[in-house]
Amino acid sequence: MYKFEIYKDKAGEFRFRFKASNGETMFSSEGYKAKASAVSAIESIKKNAPGATTDDQTKAIA
Repeated sequence: MYKFEIYKDKAGEFRFRFKASNGETMFSSEGYKAKASAVSAIESIKKNAPGATTDDQTKAIA
């Protein structure tokens, strides 16, 4: 099961990571001063990301 984990980093900021069902971290966030900001970012991803596109910036420019 996929899940978000909220944690505090060494600087005392709140961060989150998104983990796959096999436990592998797929991505992690920037640091937030307030836990509520990290929670808000997670909710925004849940709400807005299902239709996200991929912008492949590695394509050669012709």
